Amino acid sequence: MTVEVKICGITDEDAMDAAIEAEADYVGLVFFPPSPRAVAPERAAELVEFTPGEITKVGLFVDPDDALLEQVLTKVRLDLLQLHGAETPERIEAIRLEYGLPVMKVISVASAGDLALAEPFLAVTDRLLFDAKPPKGAVLPGGNAVSFDWSILTGRKWGVPWMLAGGLTPANVAEAVRISGATAVDVSSGVESAPGVKDADKIRAFIKAARGG
Repeated sequence: MTVEVKICGITDEDAMDAAIEAEADYVGLVFFPPSPRAVAPERAAELVEFTPGEITKVGLFVDPDDALLEQVLTKVRLDLLQLHGAETPERIEAIRLEYGLPVMKVISVASAGDLALAEPFLAVTDRLLFDAKPPKGAVLPGGNAVSFDWSILTGRKWGVPWMLAGGLTPANVAEAVRISGATAVDVSSGVESAPGVKDADKIRAFIKAARGG
């Protein structure tokens, strides 16, 4: 089994090149201004312009309104929308219908009970992403370098594919995959030298470790 890897929060060509060279399966662009990883639609369009077609280009949004989605999607060639806020199943269904793109809904997890939060979304989402619940008072819904107990995912199955995120690094991703059974992982702060600044060596190391290299 080859583990798929998403490198999220890419803000410059160096990080994009490193992700492409290391054969990431997904690259993520953040459209949430409070994040140090946020990019303007024009910048995002430049970053994805020469990205190979086989790499899935993901746009991360937090409770986006139609105006923001329109602004981004008229400029940026995205393949998947990642919704990281308090979006309802109805809102997700409306976005999928309006824009004709698959959606990955993020479920914030602190304990096993939180996994039930995924249930209402199974009929309207194409993927799930289980991320660690942000610390109290955190401004960002993700990228907080926090992890949760991966064993709560062991043996669990949903009707849609799922991805694991939250506090993953080159040092712990192999263990996270082994314990959780994840077939796809997502990293942002774990491959950075500073908030929003990706490290090419860490990207390579993370992808290699995730795939058991």
